[in-house]
Amino acid sequence: MQSPADRQDRHEYPAHWEADVVLRDGGTARIRPITIDDADRLVSFYEQVSDESKYYRFFAPYPRLSAKDVHRFTHHDFVDRVGLAATIGGEFIATVRYDRINANGMPASSPADEAEVAFLVQDAHQGRGVASALLEHIAAVARERGIRRFAAEVLPANTKMIKVFTDAGYTQKRSFEDGVVRLEFDLEPTDRSVAVQRAREQRAEARSVRRLLAPGSVAVVGVGRTPGGVGRSVLGNIRDAGHPGRLYAVNKAFPADLEEVDAVPARRSVRDIDGPVDLVVVAVPADQVPTVVAECGEHGVQGLVVLSAGYAESGPEGRERQRALVQLARAYGMRIIGPNAFGVINTAPAVRLNASLAPEMPRPGRIGMFAQSGAIGIALLSRLHRRGGGVTGVTGVSTFVSAGNRADVSGNDVLQYWYDDPDTDVALMYLESIGNPRKFTRLARRTAAAKPLVVVQGTGTAPQGHAVRATRLPHDTVSALLRQAGVIRVDTITELVDAGLLLARQPLPAGPRVAILGNSESLGVLTYDRCLAEGLRPARPVDLTTAATAEDFRRALGQALADDTHDAVVVTVIPAIGEGAPGDAELAEALRAAATTVPGKPVLVVHVELGGLAEALSAAASTAPQAADRQAETPDPTDRPPAALPETPPDGPPDGTHLIPAYPAAERAVRALAEAVRYGQWRREAADPGRVPEYDDIDEKGAARLIDNLLRRGQGLTIGQEETCELLAAYGIRVRRALPAPSAEEAAEAARTLGYPVALKATAPHLRHRADLGGVRLDLADEEQLRRAYAELTDLFGKPEELRPVVQGMAPRGVDTVVRAVIDPAAGAVLSFGLAGAASQLLGDMAHRLVPVTDREATSLVRSIRTAPLLFGWRGSTPVDTPALEELLLRLSRLVDDHPEVVAVTLEPVVVAPHGASVLGATVRLAPPPARDDLGPRTMPAY
Repeated sequence: MQSPADRQDRHEYPAHWEADVVLRDGGTARIRPITIDDADRLVSFYEQVSDESKYYRFFAPYPRLSAKDVHRFTHHDFVDRVGLAATIGGEFIATVRYDRINANGMPASSPADEAEVAFLVQDAHQGRGVASALLEHIAAVARERGIRRFAAEVLPANTKMIKVFTDAGYTQKRSFEDGVVRLEFDLEPTDRSVAVQRAREQRAEARSVRRLLAPGSVAVVGVGRTPGGVGRSVLGNIRDAGHPGRLYAVNKAFPADLEEVDAVPARRSVRDIDGPVDLVVVAVPADQVPTVVAECGEHGVQGLVVLSAGYAESGPEGRERQRALVQLARAYGMRIIGPNAFGVINTAPAVRLNASLAPEMPRPGRIGMFAQSGAIGIALLSRLHRRGGGVTGVTGVSTFVSAGNRADVSGNDVLQYWYDDPDTDVALMYLESIGNPRKFTRLARRTAAAKPLVVVQGTGTAPQGHAVRATRLPHDTVSALLRQAGVIRVDTITELVDAGLLLARQPLPAGPRVAILGNSESLGVLTYDRCLAEGLRPARPVDLTTAATAEDFRRALGQALADDTHDAVVVTVIPAIGEGAPGDAELAEALRAAATTVPGKPVLVVHVELGGLAEALSAAASTAPQAADRQAETPDPTDRPPAALPETPPDGPPDGTHLIPAYPAAERAVRALAEAVRYGQWRREAADPGRVPEYDDIDEKGAARLIDNLLRRGQGLTIGQEETCELLAAYGIRVRRALPAPSAEEAAEAARTLGYPVALKATAPHLRHRADLGGVRLDLADEEQLRRAYAELTDLFGKPEELRPVVQGMAPRGVDTVVRAVIDPAAGAVLSFGLAGAASQLLGDMAHRLVPVTDREATSLVRSIRTAPLLFGWRGSTPVDTPALEELLLRLSRLVDDHPEVVAVTLEPVVVAPHGASVLGATVRLAPPPARDDLGPRTMPAY
């Protein structure tokens, strides 16, 4: 019971400091402030700490806490004295606290900016990364409270705690005095501390997913007593897949004497299982799930796959049920796939887990697949693996995750796992929504630098079951940002599988030069045209004629691959009829034999089949299903998945063997190849991403002072023209001066001040930047022309107060462009560029990059728009000064990156002339910056 004095001593409880974190071993814990209500938890926690750990904490034997100690460690003002605890199941497993001190090491208050910090971790949880996570969070709290430096005193023998501090990446000093190591370190994040934090994040999140995908033991809760039903089906799928670990069937309604169900040990509760259970598949009604989750948590289960529906997808009541589910699971340190999930699959020989509703185990392979929707997951598996009997030799899956409502485990977590998964070479993802675009683009960029990532992105309307932060960015802008991060963006499941098959079993092309050969002139020309449409550089097709033999194909393909002027080869095939025509198997073997001679270039086949070239390509290495299997189902001939030449014949693959993907249409093959070409170019450029240049004339501190002064006027405002010019000038961006002209006399006076020639512009919202409406008069050489133009404007559009006319000095003629920067709460700061007018407004021809922009990215940004040729001398025009434009983009990028309070900037028009670029109009909006969860300590998404 807290006394009035206690209540007065406390500041308001900082609920925003609460967070769930993933620990080093993949488990989870909750971090929260310690309060006066935690006295009993603190005492219980301390009793479970070893004498050695207590000695390291207090530098002396300290068997128990006194009442005074308990009061001190639970009473905090959340400013000068703060304590945080890591909890699992509501109980403390570790604590950290800081006390603000002055220069003499005595207790102090603000403005003192140093604090002493100390940790204590329960021995059973040491080595799990708990202290590292607590350090990140207590450092963030301290920075929020104005503390800039931590000091810690540690015994030399306490090497684990010294390592926690030294490995964190902060700038620090170390000294030794009176038998104690004293560490002092600044709390300002450094490049190294951020890198350390993100590396820990990747390892922890990857391990948390690995625990779900490679469990040693599995239980299915909700197994029916009679055949059928979700639980019984999943149990059978796990058993039939050959999972080597222990498997249990669980149902509280089982008779007490029931020992087995379908030859699987039966139990009435998870608590009745002897020994650990790593993964539990939950297939019970939603109202029974909390009881099951609590039993799993008490038994020490590591993770859950919740197939049960009735959560956020069903409305507000279900959303609250989903929130409670996540909170309960996290309280016990468990992670969840689902709810409303389809399940997970891992084809690794040592795992063979099919904890899903898929009735058959996919063929093992090198493609990782993630889908949020179960229906989409079914479609992906079907399109990738369907071949007659369903499981084919086309290619295979390493892991498959269908996350349902993805209340906990998301695509970001699975990306972390795939990043260093040796069994996954290509990642395919169908994302109906992106919950954290900023983090996703960061992870995607890192993953794409190591292996291809192909994504179908939803149109922007998240399913009802997904709790995602809204983004104000258009769908096309988000797509462009994903491409910038190296993501291969496709629009359909068919394109997803087409690209995945090519990337999984063929090398990346070194460039866009494509050789085309085949036995059909018309199919070759069609392929040639599609290559041109996709921006590739095809050579004239080589027609082998319909009389071509398998040896002709082998010889022609070998020659094309050996030609240094070709980066890839597309083989077009139609069935030949007549004596001497090659059979499907013979032709497939010939193509494979030629491809192995030059393994560094991709080969694709476009086939129009009457017979079974696709099957022959699959069977060329004798691993396709038998004919009896293929008779079970006849694929839709209009929607055939591409086939491939298998890499693993029974006796082992020959060196350099690659699967050759075969496509039933030229446009599908060429589209996949074009994506591979663009991705290969991105990979080469990503090796040298460029740099963010420094400019000596930037006045960062002066801009910060101006922004602070302006924000004191209000929380969000579009600043005036004078302040806009001053702020931009601090970053070397000069806005051409414009003077108001509320009357003809004042217009003439303004022109005399600026000097002729001048422009007269109406700046009313409906006329701004609309030269096509006649609201702009250019090249006014003298006062007579100016007064005449002024009269024309007022006659056409109304009174001066309605027009808001201004006079501006003429800029050199050039190409009118528009530059924008905006901070989106979900995606971060985005820099955009396009040509002014119809190109950007009507056609949406804008290019986008995430801030900060490097010099290479600025160069590519200018060249990314479809109308870019207008900048480079199109049809005999004079090329403009694109280096000056790129410098402008880099300076604006620096401004919004250095000052997140600058939430929106528009420069329009920016006239790029043959020499120089002139900013004729600018608007700037300031506001308190949105919170950035990517710069703070590691946390799981709040729920």
